[in-house]
Amino acid sequence: MKVERMILIAFLGNYLINNDVAGLASLIPGNPAAANPILTAQYGAFAVLAMILIALMAWWYFRGAKADLTQGVIFGAVGFLAMVVTAFNTGVSGILVQTGSFAEVGPILPQFFTYLWNPSLPIWQQTTAIFLILWMAPSILMGWYLGRSKSPAPMSSPSSMV
Repeated sequence: MKVERMILIAFLGNYLINNDVAGLASLIPGNPAAANPILTAQYGAFAVLAMILIALMAWWYFRGAKADLTQGVIFGAVGFLAMVVTAFNTGVSGILVQTGSFAEVGPILPQFFTYLWNPSLPIWQQTTAIFLILWMAPSILMGWYLGRSKSPAPMSSPSSMV
């Protein structure tokens, strides 16, 4: 398993999701009056397109590496961690650009954990839980699918043991 390649593909996938997939999903009219903003056509299109992109990225990675269920879990976890690192970097960089002061970053850092998991929201509205599913589901399915097509090593017959 090439870890460096996996990390780079995960960051590329995260970039494409944040920019291209979000841009394509924004072409679908939103519904600002929706009671639950997650249950809209725009958010659904984003989720479907993101899962398709992640499946393609997983296929691209597994093309030159061993593919199985475990590798799918690892690829999904690395992609999810790349998403968390990108969100943290974006938040800190945004504060630095807006204020120009490192002193302003300190009070904001504890709020990042509330951004990752807001205890006042149900689990199906947690953006972090949704992104965990978006990264894990296609990665696991692609690892399983590509791993099952590879035949196991042939077993030796008892007559060859002579």
